[in-house]
Amino acid sequence: MSQMSNKSENALNAICPYFTMFPLEYPTRVLKKYKSSNPIVVDPFCGRGTTLYAARKLGLDAWGLDSSPVAVAIAKAKLASCNPDEVIKLAQKIIIETTPSNIPSSEFFKWAYHEDTLKQLCALRKGLLNRNRDSNASAVLRAAALGCLHGPLNKREGIPSYFSNQMPRTFSSKPNYSVRYWKERKLKPKPANIVDVLEKKVRRLQGLSNEYVGNHNQIIFGDSRKPITMTRVSDNFSMVITSPPYYGMRTYVQDHWLRNWFLGGPDDVDYIVRNQLDHNGQENFAESLGDVWTNMASSNANELRMFVRFGIIPSAKVDTKSIFLSSLESSGERWRLISTRSAKTAQEGKRQARQMNSKSQAAVEFDFHVLRQ
Repeated sequence: MSQMSNKSENALNAICPYFTMFPLEYPTRVLKKYKSSNPIVVDPFCGRGTTLYAARKLGLDAWGLDSSPVAVAIAKAKLASCNPDEVIKLAQKIIIETTPSNIPSSEFFKWAYHEDTLKQLCALRKGLLNRNRDSNASAVLRAAALGCLHGPLNKREGIPSYFSNQMPRTFSSKPNYSVRYWKERKLKPKPANIVDVLEKKVRRLQGLSNEYVGNHNQIIFGDSRKPITMTRVSDNFSMVITSPPYYGMRTYVQDHWLRNWFLGGPDDVDYIVRNQLDHNGQENFAESLGDVWTNMASSNANELRMFVRFGIIPSAKVDTKSIFLSSLESSGERWRLISTRSAKTAQEGKRQARQMNSKSQAAVEFDFHVLRQ
């Protein structure tokens, strides 16, 4: 994890661990350099919203798009402003007033959560799903719940940090593997009071009550390749800061399947891939990414800059720079490449290339700065 992310003042950015964590230093460095021009920022692959959080801290307006419901739910918290007490009271209200239903009965859920904890969790899930509109408090509550949904057991006595039996905190391990792991080690789920766990997390979110120039509705669930998605974004944005998925990475939703369940998805892994860049060959991928750059170029701003951190998983054995430049050409827009710099490797923080395999080789990333002509 980056040094900035380790600081307690940035706990809101880490409200939900995510294995494709975009280092906070990169968007912060770019935005500080151009802050005087008061740019409106867009991230078309916003993930957990790190670019948006960096913009918030610097008082800049920002918009985010993502095709993953998990990413959108986490990112919304980065642009929400409320008192922690509001979040805790809302959690209490929902759990008290909501009768849990659709409680999963699979072997996975029986081993993953204590019976009482699972009932509370399903009540919270149902209550949040039944809301017609999000408030700042519900946006934060949802992201906090996703962040507490699974993770390691406490090493010491006290309020647990997660609701679940022993699990990774950055991705959802698959059901069969998880059950086998718990059975072999005789790890039975321990009771965890949902509100207590959430309060422990929410109280640590420094700056949550600070006012922001935008709001959580500026995080949009949609495919950034499609022009219709852009109709919901400010048409005067002047800066794009993003990190697209690596070529060869297709399983974002599947690797967060348990969080996807909490957001209304199935209670098992859905392996159908939807609304993602086309990974069927380098040319298709570049064209797919080019569609995004076409939409970015639609801004009415007099000057539009894009800052893109981009890499390829090592097993793909393709040229990172070549794919990115091809994507710019495919967009049909006139872009001028200002600079290309090595971002070293994605080894720090176990970013996209490493995923769950600690023995895999880290990918080399590049930072591209381009200007619309």
